[in-house]
Amino acid sequence: MLTVYLLGEQRVSDPADTRGGPISSRAIALLAYLVLHAGLAQSRTRLAGLFWPESSEQQARTNLRRELHNLRGVLGADGALAAEGPTLTWTGSPSCRVDVDTFRNERSAALAALADSDPRTFLDHADRAIDVYRGELMPGTYEDWVLEHRDVLRRQCVELCETTVRVLRESGDVETATACARRRIQLDPLEEVGYRTLMELQAASGDRAAAMTTYHRCAAVLEAELGVAPSPATAGLFDHLVGDRPTVGAAGAGRPERVRNAVPALIGRERERAELHRRWRQAQGGKQGLLLVSGDAGVGKTRLTTELAEIARADGAVVATARCFGLPGRVALAPVAEWLRSPELQSAVASLNPLWRVEVERLVPSAESWPRPTTSRAMVDAWQRHRFFEGTARAVLASGRPVLLVLDDLQWCDTDTTAWLAFLLSLQTHMRVLVAATARTDEAQSRHDVREALRALRSARLVTDVEVDPLTADGMAELARSLGGRTLDPSEEAVLYAATGGYPLYVVEAARMVPDPDATGFGGGADDLGAVLQRRLEQCSEPAREVAGLAAALGTDFDLDLLSEASDLDADPLVQAVDELWRRRIVRPAGTGYDFVHDLVREAAYRSVGPPRRWLLHRRLAQGLELLHTGRTDDVALQLAEQYRRGGRPDRALHYLQRAAEGAAGVFANAEALRHFRHCLDLLEAMPAGRNRDAHEVEVRQAMSAPLTTLYGYSSAELEQTLDRTAELGQQLRRPTVVLAALIGLFAVHFVQGHTAQAHGIGVRALELSAAEPQFEGQAQFSVAGAALGLGRPAEAIEHFDLARAAFSDDYSFILGTRLEVHARAWESHAYWMIGDDEAAVQSCAEALALGRTCGHPYSLAVALGYASVLDQIRGDDVALLASLTELRELCERYRFAYYSQWAQILEGRLLGGEPGIAKIREGLDLLRRQRAFARMPYWLSLLAEVQIEVGDTDSARATLDAARIAAEQRDDRWWLPQVLRLRADLGAFAGGVPARTVRERRLPTV
Repeated sequence: MLTVYLLGEQRVSDPADTRGGPISSRAIALLAYLVLHAGLAQSRTRLAGLFWPESSEQQARTNLRRELHNLRGVLGADGALAAEGPTLTWTGSPSCRVDVDTFRNERSAALAALADSDPRTFLDHADRAIDVYRGELMPGTYEDWVLEHRDVLRRQCVELCETTVRVLRESGDVETATACARRRIQLDPLEEVGYRTLMELQAASGDRAAAMTTYHRCAAVLEAELGVAPSPATAGLFDHLVGDRPTVGAAGAGRPERVRNAVPALIGRERERAELHRRWRQAQGGKQGLLLVSGDAGVGKTRLTTELAEIARADGAVVATARCFGLPGRVALAPVAEWLRSPELQSAVASLNPLWRVEVERLVPSAESWPRPTTSRAMVDAWQRHRFFEGTARAVLASGRPVLLVLDDLQWCDTDTTAWLAFLLSLQTHMRVLVAATARTDEAQSRHDVREALRALRSARLVTDVEVDPLTADGMAELARSLGGRTLDPSEEAVLYAATGGYPLYVVEAARMVPDPDATGFGGGADDLGAVLQRRLEQCSEPAREVAGLAAALGTDFDLDLLSEASDLDADPLVQAVDELWRRRIVRPAGTGYDFVHDLVREAAYRSVGPPRRWLLHRRLAQGLELLHTGRTDDVALQLAEQYRRGGRPDRALHYLQRAAEGAAGVFANAEALRHFRHCLDLLEAMPAGRNRDAHEVEVRQAMSAPLTTLYGYSSAELEQTLDRTAELGQQLRRPTVVLAALIGLFAVHFVQGHTAQAHGIGVRALELSAAEPQFEGQAQFSVAGAALGLGRPAEAIEHFDLARAAFSDDYSFILGTRLEVHARAWESHAYWMIGDDEAAVQSCAEALALGRTCGHPYSLAVALGYASVLDQIRGDDVALLASLTELRELCERYRFAYYSQWAQILEGRLLGGEPGIAKIREGLDLLRRQRAFARMPYWLSLLAEVQIEVGDTDSARATLDAARIAAEQRDDRWWLPQVLRLRADLGAFAGGVPARTVRERRLPTV
């Protein structure tokens, strides 16, 4: 069935349509106009003038015919759109569903049932109507006819929500009524009646804390959008529900009226605001990029991006916000997950192709998709990471509207999020996407991964820098005047500017202090910022200070459920304490909970707690998190690990840190996973030696092999040490499966490093052990085969390659990271060539390529193409070589396969020839050496020598071939040694000066 979505998005979907061509925005607008005026004939002339007012009448009619042709191609011949002479009429059709029609029909049915005193039927239809209303009509469009219908539909849905809440309350279903009241607030967040209804429902269910949060959110929205406070009716209801508030202050003085100051105006930032506006206009025009607002802490960076977000929302853009926290336990890709959880992007995710939606659900699982989609346990999964990044990036772009992603505190961003941002911004050209990030200048420069990510984006000209400096003396004075309600005299201005340095946060916090009766000047005197914040906290009541310390110990935003579990306070004092912190602007509503107004305030609150008390708070927070996430602690594993670590429970921290590492690997955040695994080893090092510690260590080391390989390759020294230690622990614990898996991994390590004989010995040992573990026999046979071929024993290699394919029942090697039947056939083709069976070599290679192209595993295809390219080269088939290299290079660039990318580079250099070819080969060789990847080095060096011979540089060729011979003998890499010796013999002695000649007489194709 064809479905037209006009509420919350603009999209036409037809699962049966395989053409996949997008429908133009103008065609969707035309369709929407006809749908909104269903049953009414519309003049073609009027439609042409309405949609193309600046075109001539003839051109407008031509444009209309074109869009109608496109629409008919989408709608088909089902009769939904009737064309009768000069008019067009939308009549609808059973095979075409339009969400606006569905909403109208369900709403009408609900109201009819209500009139018939049938509440059950009313609720059924009302629920379906509210569910289909996913957002405002045609978001991002501001034509008069759209605005008129948009307001009508929104008001109809708001009123339907109100009626539904009333019916549900009368039936006693407070829980469902509460959910519907929240939906009503989403539809119209500026109407206080919705907040009052929700507060009453929350209080009726006994959740006064939720009622307080609702009031705080109402006040924040009204203040930000309208610059007003809640009405007396709303404030009075809150006072009635929450009860009397305690007095505050050290001396027990009543709460001062000036505690809840207005949000400070954005003063003295004309240049910065103009730059933000300019860059947003460019993004709307299709120039994507990163807008980096940088400066010192407290200089006002977040205030600027907040204003930009308001502008973007007013322009109909999708706006999603996230922030990073300066914790050791930062969660990989947490900002991306936070963006994807925003309602507008969640709506877009639902429209994604299932191929991409499953990638999004790895990071943000829906209720239907829990548990998360499985992730490969293979060592090499870079190609899956690419697909995961592409799926999540497509979710951000799926709405078809301009997108603004706001990221606060980029300096604390994890490596994988910065990599994702780079991927997003380079996915395609002319995207209407802008990432607005704030960063503390010094800290961003001190973080290597953040610095390198910004360098790469700047080199691609994707970064716009906006440096924010402290206010001038005049700007500071104006800000102080707006906050304090009076003009400071020159001496006060001088003192305040000297004390604050023009940093807005300092000025604001000084203004928010309740001055002592005897204090003079602005905010009761000038101290450093830390002292000002400390004095602000001291003015709170003791319960409020206790709650502030507890919330600060968490290190991130928080909710009242967690505070309730971890605090000594009962519900009522807790609610009053949080309310006090909110009124003093120490905390603010954030998401479904609260956060400190600034990280510096959080740090001050944490410093106010003594070390013994901190230890207790961290344990209580950990226990509270466990209780609140029973059955799904993986969602907060990193927070639990950090809280238990700070609370003196390394055993519990180890458990959750390992879970967090596995979770990071599950979304291909390999750098973060490896960081967590290394932290696990640090915790284990401090634990008492024994079998229990060894058992934990072997689990950690087994799991960390995969991210090590993905990040650093098989030749990594750390990977070798990890696998050696894994095998050692497996022997001590008498776990043959662990030993065998580690040996197969060590085979790959030593072979790639060029230790051919050692790799063969490891393979033989693995094969002996596999007699008792038949599930590993295929991989053990493969290890012996590959090493035997490297030793120059092709017949033995063929025997073991055949046995590997016969013994391996699964289709995927979780240890080697490839499809074994692809890898074995590809490598075996070289063995056939070495014994002179060219036909078998070609056939084995072709089978490997065919399997690689159909197995859905890009890394295995890259392996097949790599071996095919070598076979094409040694057979002298340069046309086939060029084709293989072209495909291999594209695959390696797409998925960032480093090792086989160097294969392609060296072989391209050989094909290219001449001095450019020599330079290309040398660059590839240097990259392999940096990776400590010395396997096949005699072969690679012989290719360099061949090109050197062709250009007449026989002395260099002799030296290169002698280096190849030495490498073959020292590393037992003998498979290409006969060819090296043959070439070297043709050149004669060093001093002879043999005339240069072409190694092969053949015509080289153009690379």
